[in-house]
Amino acid sequence: MSSTESTTTQSFADLGLSDSLLKTLADIGYETPSPIQAECIPVLLQGRDLIGQAQTGTGKTAAFALPLMEQIDVKLTKPQALVLTPTRELAIQVAEALQSYAKNLPGFHVLPIYGGQSYTIQLKQLSRGAHIVVGTPGRVMDHLERKTLNLDNLKTMVLDEADEMLRMGFIDDVEWILERTPAQHQTALFSATMPEQIRRVAQKYLVEPREIKIKSATATVAAIRQVYWQVSGMHKLDALTRILEVEDKFDAAIIFVRTKNSTVELADKLSARGYAAAALNGDLNQQMRERVIEQLKSGALDIVVATDVAARGIDVPRVSHVVNYDIPYDTEAYVHRIGRTGRAGRTGNAILFVAPREVSMLRSIERATRQPIAPLTLPSRADVTNKRVADFKAGVVEVLNAEGLDFFANIVSQIAEEQNVGAEEVAAALAMMAQKGKPLQIPGEDPAPSRPMADSRRPGSFGERDSKPRFEGRSDKPRTESSGDSRPRFEDKPRRASSGAPTGDMVRYRIDVGRDHGVQVKDIVGAIANEAGIESRFIGRIALYDESSTVELPAGMPKEADNALKRTRVRGVPINMRPDEGDARPEGERKFDGERKFKKRV
Repeated sequence: MSSTESTTTQSFADLGLSDSLLKTLADIGYETPSPIQAECIPVLLQGRDLIGQAQTGTGKTAAFALPLMEQIDVKLTKPQALVLTPTRELAIQVAEALQSYAKNLPGFHVLPIYGGQSYTIQLKQLSRGAHIVVGTPGRVMDHLERKTLNLDNLKTMVLDEADEMLRMGFIDDVEWILERTPAQHQTALFSATMPEQIRRVAQKYLVEPREIKIKSATATVAAIRQVYWQVSGMHKLDALTRILEVEDKFDAAIIFVRTKNSTVELADKLSARGYAAAALNGDLNQQMRERVIEQLKSGALDIVVATDVAARGIDVPRVSHVVNYDIPYDTEAYVHRIGRTGRAGRTGNAILFVAPREVSMLRSIERATRQPIAPLTLPSRADVTNKRVADFKAGVVEVLNAEGLDFFANIVSQIAEEQNVGAEEVAAALAMMAQKGKPLQIPGEDPAPSRPMADSRRPGSFGERDSKPRFEGRSDKPRTESSGDSRPRFEDKPRRASSGAPTGDMVRYRIDVGRDHGVQVKDIVGAIANEAGIESRFIGRIALYDESSTVELPAGMPKEADNALKRTRVRGVPINMRPDEGDARPEGERKFDGERKFKKRV
């Protein structure tokens, strides 16, 4: 294996990408490649195998996705590239990135396949044809076994976050898939770390790979208060306006979105809601760009909605807030964005909107900035009303202290006399008229509070998976006792005190998959972790029977996690999870004689 250090590249045009793809990147807002992109894209375009070692959030998705787009033959509607990811969230994220890069590639189709999604939907989409398939190992294996996924035309295989797949217990599945790929194809392996087992897989399946290692950049932004809002239960625009209204010491803001069209759309909507807002994107000429920035400096504008490229170099001290309306593609972009506030020795505020499936990027940003990002509670209707009333009162008091009110006082007296009402009622009518453009009371009701996002640092949460091996203490080898033992095979003891997991109550569930289905403990743990977002240390004792199994999970699971598990399949079989009634062995289940072996894959 050969290795290389990162170098600086000025633009994507230097990397050998096509003009149509360069145009797409410019439209998206990409300006310069990150180190991992600059190093990997030329190598992959040459058709060489590659090992890329870089942390999540360094832009590695584009590092392999862009070369994939260059190699696709749109006329051939068969899978030409396969990307394996450890989780369904990452599979969806990669598929969305590929679709965004295909803006100028008519007829391109990418298909994400993962557990928990209907087989019927996936089968229909596979039958229609897909140029790139992005999937989790278990579901890809199922489709290969069913012969519903054909890899005969495969040109490139990508293993994304290989160390995470190892940690989740999927590395054997990955090797099983690699053994069923065509002999001649390109393989790219990306991993944040390089454990011995990953190194062994690379040596076995990659041919003279180029090895690229990128040191993760870190940044300290101690002067900036960083918070995130979990996108849930309310439209982002409504949430944005609520947050801006109640934020302390709000002066001016730059709001970041991903596309040029979004800058115009959001700026128009904010203007319609009474904000002095304007768009800033690559379509503006230099004169118009300078005018917008000057208006922001002078106070003629309070909000600029911008793309990453357009906002580079903005230095406006009065910018008190940066809002990441769309989460950035990598951590470097985030650091550049929030650097627009907290300037000239002032404190700044950075607000990040995060969808549940984007939580991995949130954690990467925390590592890059060396700061935790706290959740932001969405202001209630009462909070906004109180703030608007306070501002309204302040405005009235300011006018009361001004001179020249005699003329208007006389008008009020005339109205009161003519209508036979008191001056207070006239004042109330005037207040109602004055607030029509921005009602003091928000109609409707507050959305139900969303559950906190997965965070492994809070004991008792269903958090992001920890960095310890997921199957520590478990054995995937079958029991070999010679006694005619009818007991289930217990694979693990609940690991609570030693791993920092909660000591709360556990509930035992019954699922309709067992040894007769060829199921191993890692299949069950992987399905639960992947589909419900419950990390391994919160999964208790697992018992395998012939036709079913039991698993202990924490009491009080979130409803969405419970619903997701009820729809989950393991080895293609619906698990039909429900609370166990306490029977040691369901009726009709065969006695375990200690000599049964797991079914081998063929």
